[in-house]
Amino acid sequence: MQQVKSEAFLAGARMVDPRALPVPVSAPKRRLANRFSRAWLLHARIIRRSLLVLAVLAAGGVAYQVREPAGELANTVGALMQGGFAEAGLAIGKISITGQTLTAEQDIFDALGISPDTPTTAFDVEAARLRIAELPAVDSVSVRKTYPGDVAVVITEKVPVARWRVDGITFVIDGQGTQIGEDRGAYGDLPLVIGDGAADDALVMIRALNTYPQLQDGMIALSRIADRRWDMIYDTGLRVQLPEQGVAQALRHLLSYQTEYQLLDRDISVIDLRVDTVVAVRPNKPEDAEES
Repeated sequence: MQQVKSEAFLAGARMVDPRALPVPVSAPKRRLANRFSRAWLLHARIIRRSLLVLAVLAAGGVAYQVREPAGELANTVGALMQGGFAEAGLAIGKISITGQTLTAEQDIFDALGISPDTPTTAFDVEAARLRIAELPAVDSVSVRKTYPGDVAVVITEKVPVARWRVDGITFVIDGQGTQIGEDRGAYGDLPLVIGDGAADDALVMIRALNTYPQLQDGMIALSRIADRRWDMIYDTGLRVQLPEQGVAQALRHLLSYQTEYQLLDRDISVIDLRVDTVVAVRPNKPEDAEES
């Protein structure tokens, strides 16, 4: 590079007003780029966060706008898939139910929630099991599905201890006095209790009577009186009135009277044991004896 002496440079110089010097003009795009670069250098972290927030808001808006069409599409696809599974031979076809006596089969089918086109793949075993377990007579239940289309239901029912007749309907009850089904004739050997509140206290009375099987010959029902005490009713029309307290002792006395005097076989309509120290009896009227 050739060096020029300052004298030569100054020789061609002239006085100029600085205000008359030209100003460089940059393009608008270049100015915008310069401003963005400067802002990015100074506020990059804030800009990134702002852009992320805007992106999230935009995505949420889009999802809100398409929620109904997307739901309809999902339902349509699900229905088509179920139909496809059914046409492919994966629809539930055989349902076996075992162990039920008190529980109606229709109630079990309803709890299963199976329709004619329900595919095996869409059948929720656990949900069906929980619904069946809520049926009154069911103590436990297992539900199992096997491909391509079988469902097996095995039920263990609660143990009935007595029949309870109320309002003209005879129910079967468990040890807690809970109605677990209607008596359709399969439980005629169970004790029959009648009256309001009879179901709640039936098991205690039945257990007390089981100690004295001789007293159960010919007995057809236990009647709850005012939800406080029991009467024993026999097929001859005899009614034995038991006390509110001291039932076990009263039964012992009755067994003693039966062993020694055959009191239950006498022509009487009532044996009153409600007073501990007194046994009162009411003979049948002569006309009643003649009619019998």
